[in-house]
Amino acid sequence: MTDNVVPLFKNPQSPPATAPAASPTLPSEAPAERVRVWRRTVRELRAVVAHERTRTAARLVARHGMYVIGGTRVMAKRTWDGRTGSRYERMLRAAEAAGNWEEAKEWEDRLTRFRAARHHRRMDLLKAPLDLAKSAAVGTGLTVGSLLALGIVLAIANKDITDVIAPIAAVIDTIGWIVYIATVVWGPAIILGPWLGLLALWGVGRHQQTAPQWTLPAQQRDDAGAPITPSIVVTALRDLGIAPLRKAIKEMGDVGAAMLGPIRIAGCGVEVDVTLPSGVSTAEVQGRRRKLAENLARHEHEVFITIPTAARTVRLWIADSGALDEPIGPSPLVTDATVTANYKTGKAPWGQDLRGDSATLSVFQRMLLITGLSNQGKTAALRALALWLALDRTVEFRIADLKGVGDWDMFDGGLATTLIQGPTDDHVIKATEMIEGLVAEMERRIQAPPGTVFTPLIGIVDEAQVAFMCPAIDDKKRPYGGSKATSRYFMAVRKIHNQGRAVDVLLWEGTQDPTDQNLPKLVREGAHTRISLVLGTESQARMALGDKAVDGGAAPHLLRQGLDKGTVVVASDGITIPAGQASITVRTHYIDTDQAAEVAQRAKALRAGITTTSAAEPQEQRDPLADILTVLGTDARVLTQDVLKRLTALNEKAYGGWSFIDLKRVLDGTGAEPYKSEGRMTLARERVARVVANRPDEGSASAAE
Repeated sequence: MTDNVVPLFKNPQSPPATAPAASPTLPSEAPAERVRVWRRTVRELRAVVAHERTRTAARLVARHGMYVIGGTRVMAKRTWDGRTGSRYERMLRAAEAAGNWEEAKEWEDRLTRFRAARHHRRMDLLKAPLDLAKSAAVGTGLTVGSLLALGIVLAIANKDITDVIAPIAAVIDTIGWIVYIATVVWGPAIILGPWLGLLALWGVGRHQQTAPQWTLPAQQRDDAGAPITPSIVVTALRDLGIAPLRKAIKEMGDVGAAMLGPIRIAGCGVEVDVTLPSGVSTAEVQGRRRKLAENLARHEHEVFITIPTAARTVRLWIADSGALDEPIGPSPLVTDATVTANYKTGKAPWGQDLRGDSATLSVFQRMLLITGLSNQGKTAALRALALWLALDRTVEFRIADLKGVGDWDMFDGGLATTLIQGPTDDHVIKATEMIEGLVAEMERRIQAPPGTVFTPLIGIVDEAQVAFMCPAIDDKKRPYGGSKATSRYFMAVRKIHNQGRAVDVLLWEGTQDPTDQNLPKLVREGAHTRISLVLGTESQARMALGDKAVDGGAAPHLLRQGLDKGTVVVASDGITIPAGQASITVRTHYIDTDQAAEVAQRAKALRAGITTTSAAEPQEQRDPLADILTVLGTDARVLTQDVLKRLTALNEKAYGGWSFIDLKRVLDGTGAEPYKSEGRMTLARERVARVVANRPDEGSASAAE
């Protein structure tokens, strides 16, 4: 047994052991060492994989790879849309789903035209090879013949027969150089081409943000923007600080779940109806909008509270965090050159509502008022409506821009018959005379026979507060501004509001923050469509939109100045408003000045012969009875049709648009009315001459048009 004992200490002078040669512990130590090395390696690999730098690098590679894949998908979809009618079919289905049958018919017509054009292109492609071969043969023959003729001329001039083929040789040398250059360039192009293509696809994918969320750079997570669940909504309501509401939620067996309707996806957010318990008013919840938004981990502008038709119910619309700060995209007026307008049946593609649905506005026989603080997009929103309506060639515009910085320049030279631009009292005077001209035209139309159809006449006054606050006085001591019965501008606006709609004479006004001084109550109440951008106070919001809209949840005073530019609150029956609500919030498309000029050029192409003046020019005073007698000449009787032709020849500006109705209106009650002779309407010169001779001297002036 002593032979197997291993000494703890060895004498350095003792001879080495002879057997066994290896220590008996080595066979057990080698596997243990390997295990330790393996475990250490695994720990190091785990540390490397779990390190934030590794994760960042992996996300970076995945993100940019997905940009390329997503860009390829986007480009493929765009190509497919361009080569097929899928875009038209999508729009057709959307219009049908919305119940907009006129728009659906329009998209169906466009799809039919697209397919017909595509068929013609394909037929042309089938014939292209033969046409190309013929063209090549003819072109080659003509080219060779021309070169030979040139060579012969050179040979004769230089007296050298070899010059006959000199032009052809020069062409051959040129082709050789082209081939040589192409050969040199071809190699790098083959190498760089695929990389440039990948770079282009990457750029498209990056712009469209096609990478999934997990590949984006790691960010600190918090509760902001968390998905909205029933428990989150109930908890937010419970913590509003309304004692009856908190007590009712605690006493409910389901802890308040019965209060909530279904949570529905609505555009870039969700929507839920909340039935409040007895003892809690909707006004109390509306008054705590900011606290409710913070309880929902949202900003105040990301939560909207409206009142639906159901009693004791509030409707909450809760945006996805940050969604309202994203742009909504360009206007269809800019992206689609085929957009048309129809004053009577059409709706302007104005923007998107909070659900993300298209918001379109009808302006048919509706006075319009848009208000808001300065530099919040008021003029751009108003101008976008006018640009759309300008695509209806029957509409006439008379515009006064009392800011005068060129925002309406694109309407000059073919769109507006009157364009006044400037902030001075002289500009206000011209604007007032323009509005009074609208009143005169309105009164002329009202006196026309029943059933007469008139073309739309739209008067636009931007920065109307300048007119209401103008201190100028005319020669009869009547003020241009103000809100008294003697105020020329105020009274002209009131007359148009009272009767203009019936004869398609409308007035659109834009003004800064409304007060009783710069926007009288009677003018505010006369607008059928009332629009407001961001305002400073709730009282201004009530002036802009009315008490009903504000009591129903409209809150332009809660919009963010400078951040919610172009966001408007609309109270009008000309726009689709959810049932039970008195207003709707719309994020309008922004059309900058250059884009507006392009749209205006398309509108001008539809019109011809329209001259823009800088003020409302007084019309030439005419005496219709005297002119009728003049054109009758010495004829005893003249057909009314011929009388109209002669009047047009006498003065086309005054009588070019006259019809039989206008002629009859002038002669009715005078004793010289048209009568039938041999089945045709006729005028007797003797009767007209008697009327002119027997009327008072001042009659001619009073009868002037």
